[in-house]
Amino acid sequence: MQRYTKIAIALHWLIALLIIAAFFLGVTMVDIPGFTPTKLKYFSWHKWLGVTVLGLAAIRLLWRLRNKPPAALPMPRWQHLAAEGMHHLLYLLMFAVPVSGYLYSYAAGVPVVYLGLFQMPAVIGPDPALKPVLKTVHYVLTMTMAGAVLAHALAAIKHHFIDRDATLKRMLP
Repeated sequence: MQRYTKIAIALHWLIALLIIAAFFLGVTMVDIPGFTPTKLKYFSWHKWLGVTVLGLAAIRLLWRLRNKPPAALPMPRWQHLAAEGMHHLLYLLMFAVPVSGYLYSYAAGVPVVYLGLFQMPAVIGPDPALKPVLKTVHYVLTMTMAGAVLAHALAAIKHHFIDRDATLKRMLP
């Protein structure tokens, strides 16, 4: 059985865990009423997770471009095309979701200070007209990612338990 490289596996699972954490933290923080220290702390953590995902996604993409993944396992053509499309979508969203959140934060006039230590460059200034647009874009992209991650996980589970092939095993640590 051909497996993914150890680095590809580590990046896959680390990014997956960070995306899931950022999602649940985001859902939690927006439900906190008012402007509280806890809500502010959660927003900071959410941004840190987003910046980290963006950086790790860049490393992962570079790794993927330089290290070919194992050959696809035998499966119907439609499944292969669906898997390939899903992987492209997930890679796109690993960049688009954090970038949209980053832009939204700056349009809202709130800087992104990574780990509370490094202020990230402001690529746009505060923009009250752009803020609600970017908020919506970030939300829609996030929900799209949640659906894509769920579909990806369900497909892996289907391959493991129903098809009984090595799809999931090739990506397990």
